[in-house]
Amino acid sequence: MTGATESPRLGGPALRLTVLVGENDRCHHRPLYSEIVHRARAAGLAGASVFRGVEGFGASSMVHTARLLSLSEDLPVAVVIVDTEDRVRAFLPELAELEVEGLATLERCEVLRYAGRTGGPATGPGPGPGEAGA
Repeated sequence: MTGATESPRLGGPALRLTVLVGENDRCHHRPLYSEIVHRARAAGLAGASVFRGVEGFGASSMVHTARLLSLSEDLPVAVVIVDTEDRVRAFLPELAELEVEGLATLERCEVLRYAGRTGGPATGPGPGPGEAGA
């Protein structure tokens, strides 16, 4: 059984941090989204992914799009980080240190299955129809 204070690597309650930035935002000569992911990894967080948007707008109300014939190259990017609430909240000062000019949201979620690199046991629903078990 997993407890609320254990890592969601084995499933259970978690907190999802989503940071929305521009594709061209930089930090120390590298893309800001990459800096966030590397800092999350260094902090030992369970996982982080970057998703590139095809269209969006933010505080400036300027629409950025990936459509053909568009001149926009600064597309929206979402960095999504998931771990226990304590671990994600402990990471927030790292984010503040980067002086991110974007939107950050926190949402409670539940990790259903994540075995990590060890291939160890995972909790949550078992295999669905047509899926093999571990």
